[in-house]
Amino acid sequence: MAPCAELTLTTGRGPMRTLALALLVTVALAGCGRKATRPDRPTTPTSSDTTTEPGTATDPAKPPADKGDPEGRFNEALELMKQKKTAEAEAAFLALTKDFPDFSGPVTNLGILFAKTNRRNEAIAAFTRAATLNGQNASAFNWLGIVNREAGNYPRAKESYEKAISVKPDYAAAHLNLGLLLENQLRQPEQAVEHYREYYRISGGKDLRVLPWIAEIEARNAPTTAPVPAAAAPSRTGAPDEQEIKR
Repeated sequence: MAPCAELTLTTGRGPMRTLALALLVTVALAGCGRKATRPDRPTTPTSSDTTTEPGTATDPAKPPADKGDPEGRFNEALELMKQKKTAEAEAAFLALTKDFPDFSGPVTNLGILFAKTNRRNEAIAAFTRAATLNGQNASAFNWLGIVNREAGNYPRAKESYEKAISVKPDYAAAHLNLGLLLENQLRQPEQAVEHYREYYRISGGKDLRVLPWIAEIEARNAPTTAPVPAAAAPSRTGAPDEQEIKR
């Protein structure tokens, strides 16, 4: 099953250029210290606003009839979520997780609601549970990357993004998020380029935002034809500011 749809990113104004990005993600996670941001990179990770299918590869073929139609109930909960009726949607998804504990979709969306209401620990627990229920739930792994990055657990975030990609190699969101993490938090820009390129390829070359980033990284790492004398080299204020990808 295709577990989710993908959204896009916000932007900032960089010292060398301005990138115009559209904000389609409305999640706002708080509680971690703000660091100086690199304004020429997006400030919101690509994520999935909802998981659109209730079941998983291991879901029971015939759920108990006395608990109602899980798909119908799931769609009703989704509609509440789209209408931003957070409390009602949370109650509906929570009921689904109790009545159909083997379904990963409701758990994933419950985690998204926790993330939107700044309950990061509960969100991490929910996404971890969803990923355990269905090891092919790429959306749950991508969200685990988002919330763990937000919590400052960068190794765990990297692992989660990589798992999302291993499950779904053409997951553009996870490639972009991993690239941003590698460049801005883990200081591995050369590795980030690989994922920026994959994101560009998967998006069909329609999203030109990453091309200047790739060019900038490659220009920094390009060998010079002659060494610049130390006295003549321009002074640097330090490494690029760390990106705070805020949801």
